Amino acid sequence: MKNLRFKNIYIHIILIAVSLISVFPFIWLISTSLKGPAENIFAYPPAIIPEDFTWANYIGVWHKVDFIGYFINSMIVAGGTVLLNLILSAMAGYPLARMEFKGKKIAFFSILATIMIPFQAIMLPVYLITLKLHLVDTVNNFAGFVGLIMPFAVSAFGIFLMRQAFLGIPREMEEAAIVDGCSVWQVFTKVLLPMVKPSLAVLAIFTFIGSWGEFLWPSIVLTKESMYTLPVGVNNLQGMFSSNWRFIAAGSILATIPIVIFFLAMQRYFISGENEGAVKG
Repeated sequence: MKNLRFKNIYIHIILIAVSLISVFPFIWLISTSLKGPAENIFAYPPAIIPEDFTWANYIGVWHKVDFIGYFINSMIVAGGTVLLNLILSAMAGYPLARMEFKGKKIAFFSILATIMIPFQAIMLPVYLITLKLHLVDTVNNFAGFVGLIMPFAVSAFGIFLMRQAFLGIPREMEEAAIVDGCSVWQVFTKVLLPMVKPSLAVLAIFTFIGSWGEFLWPSIVLTKESMYTLPVGVNNLQGMFSSNWRFIAAGSILATIPIVIFFLAMQRYFISGENEGAVKG
């Protein structure tokens, strides 16, 4: 019993050390964003607590670039991507979990197989399709937003997660609803969907984080600065303030705040939703 206690202490010490190492770059980024121009941000060993504490870097970034515009663009893209993922993944996961049809297993495993294909491998044909459909910001802003959202409107991970969530619901619930006169659509929307809210929340979190931080696709598709999302806009700071890493750090911190807020708002569903998405026998 004593050996087990010491073993747990060692494990916790290792986990704490690894956590501190993992979070240190973010702490350094916050520290850099709060340092004044007189302080050396590349000093070794690094000084975590700023000696010349200032909020001027945040104020400077806010006024020098169209941060509000970048933020609104990111919210539109991330919000649209999350909404479409929730709708389409749930609608695809429901028949894979609750219905029987020819080729069901083949369809499911074919969807899972797409997880192994990185987006970079299909980026060129997707870009050509986007151009052919005129879904670029050179046409109008609406087309530009559609071009940013549609390639990520549904994912194999989302379909898998929702399928597993629907599998965890007893069939008696569905059968009772049908006996009461509910149609298939009513069973899906009024009975099953409310019961998989935790899994929907998990999918929303992962989708939001992925969409909010997406840099490669927007940097390729977008041509107008007024359409930039936050990752592209923050990257643009390196050209505008190439010697001012304090501004770049401040811009990066501002860009992460919405992710933290969204996660905190949804965290109560996170653990239960992950458990519902676990593989069932």
